[in-house]
Amino acid sequence: MEFYTQLAWLIPVFPLAAFLLLIALGRSYRTTAMLIGSAGSLAAFLLSLLVLFERLGPDAVDYSISSFKWIVIGDYTLRLGFEVTNLTSLMLVVITTVSLAVNVYSAGYMKNDERITVFYGYVALFTFSMIGLVLADNMLLLYIFWELVGVCSFLLIGFWYQRPAARAAAKKAFIVTRIGDAGLLLAILLLFWYMPGHALDFTNIYNVFHEGQSGVMTSGITTLIALLIFIGAIGKSGQFPLHVWLPDAMEGPTPISALIHAATMVAAGVFLLARTFDIISASEAAMQTTAYIGGFTAIFAATIALAQNDIKRILAYSTVSQLGYMVMAIGLGSVSGGIFHLFTHAFFKALLFLGAGSIIHAVHTQDIREMGGLGAKMKTTAWTFAIGALALSGIPPFSGFWSKDAILATALDENPVLFVVGLAAAFCTALYMSRLFFLVFAGKPRSGQAAVKESGAVMTIPMIVLAVLSVVAGFVETPWNGWLSGWLNGSGAVEAAHGSGIAAMVASIGVGALGIYLGWLFFVKKSIGNGLMAERFPGLLRAVERGYYLDELYRAIVVKPLRGLGTALAAFDEYVIGGTVRMTGSLTTAAGRLAARLSNGKVQTYGLAALIGCIILIVAIVGRRFW
Repeated sequence: MEFYTQLAWLIPVFPLAAFLLLIALGRSYRTTAMLIGSAGSLAAFLLSLLVLFERLGPDAVDYSISSFKWIVIGDYTLRLGFEVTNLTSLMLVVITTVSLAVNVYSAGYMKNDERITVFYGYVALFTFSMIGLVLADNMLLLYIFWELVGVCSFLLIGFWYQRPAARAAAKKAFIVTRIGDAGLLLAILLLFWYMPGHALDFTNIYNVFHEGQSGVMTSGITTLIALLIFIGAIGKSGQFPLHVWLPDAMEGPTPISALIHAATMVAAGVFLLARTFDIISASEAAMQTTAYIGGFTAIFAATIALAQNDIKRILAYSTVSQLGYMVMAIGLGSVSGGIFHLFTHAFFKALLFLGAGSIIHAVHTQDIREMGGLGAKMKTTAWTFAIGALALSGIPPFSGFWSKDAILATALDENPVLFVVGLAAAFCTALYMSRLFFLVFAGKPRSGQAAVKESGAVMTIPMIVLAVLSVVAGFVETPWNGWLSGWLNGSGAVEAAHGSGIAAMVASIGVGALGIYLGWLFFVKKSIGNGLMAERFPGLLRAVERGYYLDELYRAIVVKPLRGLGTALAAFDEYVIGGTVRMTGSLTTAAGRLAARLSNGKVQTYGLAALIGCIILIVAIVGRRFW
């Protein structure tokens, strides 16, 4: 019996306990807050590792328990529990590793913030929510944690709420992701309605969709449910057209950018697709939609990143692009390829964001055009950032190369069009990352940077650990060793390299090297004019800088009409509904005052009132003859 797997329910308890302690302590225990937050993440990380080690054994089987009776409706009972599979155990380690790194790093980055206790509390609650989402054994429980993750992201993105931009970014993230969440909720309701026995647990979903035990669900309903689930994933994982919240989320503290953009919130959508792949794969239309939207998002966001100057926004659009690769892989039927890239991306993207935080902490600007020559003064940051950039650019032997190659090999086999799209996105990735690196670390130091120095050990040690993981993590799956895919599938099979894998590898290396070489020519050698695009295609460059005006388009066709409708409804409420209420009150008050004046105790007044009443009654009776 797997001892630690049975204790997996304790993993989210540790960060939850940290959150409750931090809320109870208040803001005055700054050092204690750092220790409590880090201790909660450390305990969750260690237990997650133990669970993963048990899952690596040859006799490991999926473990689930649903012992808590929550809702009883007639003969139907909804039970809550947790489930541990190879996929969930891998996700637990990814989430807790990045969370631990962010907690330790934040002790240096956020040490002067007055609300650091609140910050650590939010991070602990976020970590608890993501772990709960991963361990959920049914769709409804997953949805509850899904929404809690959204609330936490709102709190963290808007942590510096004194800044108008942070408040706006938090509201934007919350509202845009609610669109996707509505799709997921509708999918869950449809599943409850059509599923035999109304069981929403993942075991029953597997039996119905994978084993074909459903005789009541038509292909149309299956496609609808699959697409609604995909809409939920689009919102959380920032896929086109709901990606617009993700770059603005950079208004939060940089450690939160690493947490949200690496292994947690944005990965939730990809995890959802993998967890419900039995439903997605039951519809060819849903698979095609998933693959093409993922591929389009990959190239779309990569081109936007080429024209950005804010270091965090470049990495944010890079995240959108890499998530597109993961979604495309799942749409092409390669769940293991998508999860493999999620696994490696978590480490090198967290590394890049923490490196960006180290840079911003030193130079107090996020504009890469105002940086330069930092490699000489921030050597640890420069070397670790270079490892992350090479991994993201798909250069061997770094981890991103192996995971991206797995996706490209699948695309070459299944859809050559998406293979070309993936190669184009890989080229853009290498180009914008070389631009970022060379502008920041190469060349001569800018004026005013004489006091720049390397960040402290509390910030650089997490970066070094993530850099090591960014080098070695990719070797769990290579064209010659398909261990990860075999382990995730439960087969333990090891696949050998084949022709498409070698071809995809050569092409991937070629476009990555070409992108870096062109970046060197542009920004170091400067043998190619840096302002060439601005001079020949100023309109196109402006459009790319503004994200192809998608925010402006949404503002014109969604925000302004809804705001106008809201203004009109507010006016209707104020003047029509409110006016009717006020007029009714005024008439009632006036009638009361008139009645009070008539009831003055004078006989002649009562006689006059009676006479007037009789005249009105006679007129009414006589008038009926003529009317």
